Amino acid sequence: MRVIYIHQYFRTPEEGGAVRSYHLAKGLVKSGIEVEMITAGNQKEYDQKWIDGVKVHYLPVSYDQKFGFFKRVKAFFAFSSQAKKLLKKLVRPDLLYITSTPLTTGWIGLWAKKNLAIPYIFEVRDLWPQAPIEVGAIKHPLLIQYLRKLESRIYQNALSLVALSPGIADHLRKVSPASKVNLIPNFSDLTLFAPQKKSSLLFKKYGLGDQLTIAYTGALGQVNAVNELLELAKYAQEKNKDWQFIVMGRGSKEQELKAYAALHQLKQVRFFSFGSKEKVQEVLSLADFAWISFAHLPVLKTNSPNKFFDAIAAGKAILVNHKGWVDQLVKQYELGISFVPGKFEKSFEKLEELASDELKLAQMGENSRKLAEAYFSKELAVSKLLRALDPERFPASFGDEAYILTA
Repeated sequence: MRVIYIHQYFRTPEEGGAVRSYHLAKGLVKSGIEVEMITAGNQKEYDQKWIDGVKVHYLPVSYDQKFGFFKRVKAFFAFSSQAKKLLKKLVRPDLLYITSTPLTTGWIGLWAKKNLAIPYIFEVRDLWPQAPIEVGAIKHPLLIQYLRKLESRIYQNALSLVALSPGIADHLRKVSPASKVNLIPNFSDLTLFAPQKKSSLLFKKYGLGDQLTIAYTGALGQVNAVNELLELAKYAQEKNKDWQFIVMGRGSKEQELKAYAALHQLKQVRFFSFGSKEKVQEVLSLADFAWISFAHLPVLKTNSPNKFFDAIAAGKAILVNHKGWVDQLVKQYELGISFVPGKFEKSFEKLEELASDELKLAQMGENSRKLAEAYFSKELAVSKLLRALDPERFPASFGDEAYILTA
């Protein structure tokens, strides 16, 4: 079987960021499927590399999280246009596996189905256009109407759909009731991320002390609500807690967050540069808790954040600021504490209790790792994807359909 995988933001573990597509593509190759990846890069000309058995085509389409709305739209159009031209030059695949965001990658699938008779499977990572509509990035009624129709067309023309969370799966079924929907959440790299004992040498390397530490590792954008972690740090400082707070990442709100920390003299907040997955593992090894946050918009309850799956693989207790399926997991499996709106002081009291209860804190970390091993291994995700691509060749194996969550 030959598959062309299309992901505008493909990243390797060395580059850092969301590496789902890297692991899925690598898993497909290991199972005997020929995979080519079409992605975008910030280089000036087309480039091509072999990465762990995957032939990766880099189209010259620059993109940065700090881009404004119109510059982002320009990048979306450019990638779609260049990907279509490249597809006409490549050996015809059996199907395309197309992942969003953005939703505009679906144009490629619609075009390929009509003009090249190539079927496609569409993976939905975030709900577009619902997310930018709720954030306020898209406001014009005609544009909203067009994007909703485009969303419906993309789903209805796909061979099948892949959802990254139960909430996303429910949305897909509402928009396109006749479509087959496969639930394949984000997953944990159980080899790279593992529970580790705190190292005094590592604390010294980062200039930190060995006290209760809360870490955030991820994007610092408009929807990530990392400001709420800084508000927690401010409150803790006012309560004379010596807790440490680590923020590792980059994004449009980075300077604003640093300015807030400086304004309020948050001496126990440390900012680290965005780094590879190995760097994320190193930072998580310093932490007792991982902070998982999003802005309080209904659509963001459906998110399947990579940072959460990295953290549970690393055996970290979880602090989550938003309601949704991650919050359900935290409660159901006793992974940590919910800092959802309206319960800040009560949650803070629980955090104070855990700060002096090493056994309970350790148990939460163990619960996180067990959950990652039982339901969120990358091997299980690859198994589910193989079945979605070719159910006859790759029938369900034991545990393949095991799932524990509702929307």
